[in-house]
Amino acid sequence: MKSFSLPRITVWRVIAVVLIAAGTVAALARFTLGLGATTNLSDEFPWGLWIGFDFLGIGLAAAGFTIVAAVHLFHADRYEPIVRPAILTAFIGYLLVVLVLIIDLGRPEHFWHPLVMWNPHSVMFEITWCVILYTTVLSLEFASIVVERFKLHAPIRWIHNMSLPFMIAGVLLSTLHQSSFGSLYLIVPNRLHALWYSPLLPILFFISCIASGVSMVIFETLILSRNGRTLLAPELRANLAKIIAVTLGIYLVVRFQDMSSRGVLHEMMIVTYQSIAFYVEIVIGFVIPLALLMSRRVRYSRRGLFISTALVLIGFAANRMNTAVTGMEIWPSRTYFPSVLEILITLGIAAIGFSAFTLVARYLPIFETEQHDEGASAPSIYDVVTDTQMVSRPD
Repeated sequence: MKSFSLPRITVWRVIAVVLIAAGTVAALARFTLGLGATTNLSDEFPWGLWIGFDFLGIGLAAAGFTIVAAVHLFHADRYEPIVRPAILTAFIGYLLVVLVLIIDLGRPEHFWHPLVMWNPHSVMFEITWCVILYTTVLSLEFASIVVERFKLHAPIRWIHNMSLPFMIAGVLLSTLHQSSFGSLYLIVPNRLHALWYSPLLPILFFISCIASGVSMVIFETLILSRNGRTLLAPELRANLAKIIAVTLGIYLVVRFQDMSSRGVLHEMMIVTYQSIAFYVEIVIGFVIPLALLMSRRVRYSRRGLFISTALVLIGFAANRMNTAVTGMEIWPSRTYFPSVLEILITLGIAAIGFSAFTLVARYLPIFETEQHDEGASAPSIYDVVTDTQMVSRPD
């Protein structure tokens, strides 16, 4: 058990505190003055930056159901060391998504309405209940880590006995709404740009979230693997990298085959605001990391994996933002750019997520290595910028 100590002051921690404080003030202004006075949302763009952030957060949290399913349902026991980090990532991600959704509601005091006012014909209804139920499942999975930290043996036994149904429910719920987010945009075929609209949007959303979820796991373990601590063996990292490469390849084949069958490939040849955004998304987030991860040297390189997974995460974020914002714009007559308060709230919530992961990893048994080295503390997630151990050689 780690002893409590005050964290040292670093530049990144100061930045996090400033962002959280600024985001809190901006959120208070949003609830006090309303959406119209504090955001650039309108009847033409009722969904903007915050919906894109929700898509992003839910997708990155896909590490939870991906790793849990692999280890506990398909018995890939070699990935056991990253089950808890994946659950923590998913739990924090979903809590932040719920927070953003409440901020984004025009009448946030009515957030409870879906619980009693059912509309089973609505995709939003299905997504809402899946998010609620899966967040509950994640809280129970995370509770096992908390009770272990405080050595509460009776709750540990109860949670262990109920763990398998929880895990199955979590995988099913997460799988359902990961794809359902894509279904939201099936109702706007004449509004969403052809480069992003597709009848296969639910499938494309699901495939891409697997690549981003696994990338997030590698990204986190590389950040927190410092001072000789190996949270994930090089062989396992390389195997996960293969999964990412295969998933990226499947995504590209499905997406371009779909575009070809719908006869919209010519949209790529027209130089427009949307086509430029499309090329940035595809090249940076899919083609380049796929090419990198096909190399065995890159898959066994800390630096190579860090760059590759970072590119996948950037491309994933670009895809979700392009679907939610860029694809809905008609440049230059109808556009949307978030207000300063929208940006501050978003940055503040992101800073809360990074800070929460660091603090929980520091004081709870998240990583298996902590059971053998209780005197070591988990490094700050922000310390990656000073990590001199990321060298481009096999471990």
